[in-house]
Amino acid sequence: MQRAVTKLALTLVAATLMCGSAFAQDIKIGAIFDQTGPFAGGGSKAAALGTKILIDIINEKGGVEGHKIVPIFADAQSKTDVAINEAERLLNEQKVDLLTGVYSSAQCVPLAAKVDAAKKFLWMPVCVSSAVLKGKNLQYVFRPTIHSDQYGDASCSFIAENAKKLGKDVKDIKVAIINEDGPYGVGVASASDERCKQLGMQIVHKEAYSATTSDLSAMVSKLRRAQPDVLLHVGYNPDITLFLRQAREAGLRFKVLIGHGAGYSQLDKLRDTFKSDIDYFCNVDPAAGQLINPSALGPGVEDLVKIMVERFVKATGIKDAPPHTSMGFGGTWTLLQGVMPIAIQKYGGLDPDAIRKAALEVDIPAGGTVQGFGVKFAAPGSPFAGQNERSEMGLMQYFPTAPEERIVGPASFKTAEPVVPLPKSSPYAMS
Repeated sequence: MQRAVTKLALTLVAATLMCGSAFAQDIKIGAIFDQTGPFAGGGSKAAALGTKILIDIINEKGGVEGHKIVPIFADAQSKTDVAINEAERLLNEQKVDLLTGVYSSAQCVPLAAKVDAAKKFLWMPVCVSSAVLKGKNLQYVFRPTIHSDQYGDASCSFIAENAKKLGKDVKDIKVAIINEDGPYGVGVASASDERCKQLGMQIVHKEAYSATTSDLSAMVSKLRRAQPDVLLHVGYNPDITLFLRQAREAGLRFKVLIGHGAGYSQLDKLRDTFKSDIDYFCNVDPAAGQLINPSALGPGVEDLVKIMVERFVKATGIKDAPPHTSMGFGGTWTLLQGVMPIAIQKYGGLDPDAIRKAALEVDIPAGGTVQGFGVKFAAPGSPFAGQNERSEMGLMQYFPTAPEERIVGPASFKTAEPVVPLPKSSPYAMS
């Protein structure tokens, strides 16, 4: 399979130099992302762009087995009911062959159940709540990215590994967990609570809030009284901005802050608002491809990452492609270059059953995708049926000098050593 993965990656690298050929029947893909509303700036638009870039590249080289990819993008407007309505429209009116996208776990949980019940195919490269798949035994829903349980393990393990730098034993480290109250925030926060306790840390405060709240000052006051060493935050975009602004105004202090994807993965937006205030904050998420140590990537994958970044920068003018771009791009690469050729060649078509059978045969080793991990889906009947069992987290840290975002874990992805605790120059640092 490694040979096949290398061939696929190198084929895409050559795509910019190739002309399209005559196409067979089109493959129609309904792509649901939030182009408007609060989720748009939290990573959904970046994921949609990554998806579009990959589809453009595939079509430039002749499509998938001669089939042109025809994406139909729909705006979920950061609303669950709109996402479900758009899915029904794409399937019933546009007659798409499959659905992809969906950024918010609040949308993914009900949508996955509905699509599976209708025996249609749903590919989820972005939303992460474990509740989407855990214990559901869905047959037509597949997720090539991570799930929320992995966030808790990554962030709490990082704290434990760096306990000595904090001047404490693991059992003496005080942790506070705050999160938006949707499936995404609740899933990550629960995983963090469980894992940090397993490692012996003290959870001194845990609180959920609405992502649309206009005031978090009461929560900030509680955090000041709790005096955590470490703050684990799960949020989108406006709520992160509100929290950090009110935290600084109130004089909240801590030694480490770890975000968990979504708004914390949009470094350009955080920099525009907070400048150097966010220096040395950390973020857990599937790593952006360009941040990973190239030695962790399979043959041809580093060049594929470069093409992705070049096209992202050209389209946006933003120099740092966020992890969500890699999610959209890499997840779509796995679908179109890993799954669909098997569906067409071996199972004879584009129907949901053919795609489902093909997905279960995908076997990509570590390093074979732009986010550094491999792909192998949990089989039907397993606790996480449809989940990529080889997905892996990255732990990033923001630095004041270029490159501003560097990977400080895991060891195979690492490009820098972590700076812990926050230096005294940080307005959030404990004295």
